[in-house]
Amino acid sequence: MSKTFIAYFSHTGENYFGGSIRNIDKGNTEIVAEIAQKITGGDLFEIKTVTQYPVNYKECCDVAAAEGKSNARPQLQRSVPNLDAYDTVILGYPCWWGTMPQAVFTFLESADFSGKKILPFCTHEGSGMGRSESDIKRLVPKASVKKGLAIVGSACKESESELKNWLKANGYIF
Repeated sequence: MSKTFIAYFSHTGENYFGGSIRNIDKGNTEIVAEIAQKITGGDLFEIKTVTQYPVNYKECCDVAAAEGKSNARPQLQRSVPNLDAYDTVILGYPCWWGTMPQAVFTFLESADFSGKKILPFCTHEGSGMGRSESDIKRLVPKASVKKGLAIVGSACKESESELKNWLKANGYIF
């Protein structure tokens, strides 16, 4: 079995759920990443920024929009580990403003993904993958970026079978 690295960025606090704002203690993407770990036995790595994103939904959206417009690269709390031991990287993030959060851009530019198979997934409430797959391909051109999986955030706790099917479709052997 190949060695799997599961990197994810997730947001807690106020989140949008099918028409309303709710406060959550664990982010949707983190929930899916933990399910992926349960399925694959991979190593988890949380992508966290030095400066925390606002808990308030509107304020977080404003910060995310400003970062996207300025093409920001937020500083991460910890360095990306050496990925030499890994064949597959499962990469999770929420879809913010049509792509992944700028912190994930920082993550992808902070390590060598040459020869790695990247399986991206995102959580969303209607936007799907946005342009994140093409952004990942542009940032890590020497990696093999597979078709992503868009998971509705409000249904993330029930995503295990969908996640298994996606992993199998992308050549993951259990």
